[in-house]
Amino acid sequence: MIMTAKQVCEIANAERGNAIVVCTMGAMNAFDQLPLNDLNVACVPLMGGAASIGLGLALAQPERSVLVFDGDASLLMELGGLVSVGQAHPKNFIHVLLNNGVQFAGLGNLPTPGATGVDFVGIARSAGYFSALRCASEEEFKHELIAAMLKRGPAFIEVNTSYAPATLGNQIAAVEMTDERFTRMGDELRRIRACLSN
Repeated sequence: MIMTAKQVCEIANAERGNAIVVCTMGAMNAFDQLPLNDLNVACVPLMGGAASIGLGLALAQPERSVLVFDGDASLLMELGGLVSVGQAHPKNFIHVLLNNGVQFAGLGNLPTPGATGVDFVGIARSAGYFSALRCASEEEFKHELIAAMLKRGPAFIEVNTSYAPATLGNQIAAVEMTDERFTRMGDELRRIRACLSN
């Protein structure tokens, strides 16, 4: 059975230990439903930037795992981030792709351009990731995540996920974007810095 983003993030949250988590889009919403952790940072409004932010954190904290949770549409916006990770080869970098085939899941559910023809695992391997694979079940994901945290990285794990029905349409008003959505990433990065300096 296909997993939800929340199921994937719950497994990761239970197994993360003292890892830093960088998330975007669907994963951000899933982690928001879990207990607050000072080592989480949401890449908003920076769609496509999770891998690059995670890379910087992994290089700055080489003894701590950095788990990056990306979406398929987000990753397609910044494929150069994969190459940067592959070139830098951070051993503590784990990139989890939540691939649901849509953008703005649960809101508009717009098909991700080219999603059906993209081999993300192959791209990650070509970019220089030490390991890259797909997981089809909760048990397999948990096993591979734990293994990736114990082995040399960078590691790439793709998980196909479901998405909720669209809630936006002609009859529904647009979601209001509060100022907090635009200051959140900076606030969370400052919180991580304070936590790591203690």
